[in-house]
Amino acid sequence: MSEIKPDKFIDTIGMKCPMPLIYFKKALSDMQPGQILEVVADDQTTKTTFNSFLKQSGDELVEIVEAEGLIHHFIKKK
Repeated sequence: MSEIKPDKFIDTIGMKCPMPLIYFKKALSDMQPGQILEVVADDQTTKTTFNSFLKQSGDELVEIVEAEGLIHHFIKKK
């Protein structure tokens, strides 16, 4: 697993698009610049939907870790 220590964690396991993106955007909006958000999901579409959102928002995808069917997204708030 990643060495990154998130400031905030959200679990979207079992949720299907667009719910993980909605929760992700809400959590990120409540964070301070430079903080790290970890989102764990099992919906493969999060890899593309989160990436599309990040291109618009300017926030940074630091790392994606996939293990045991789960996707851990680590995002740095701009």
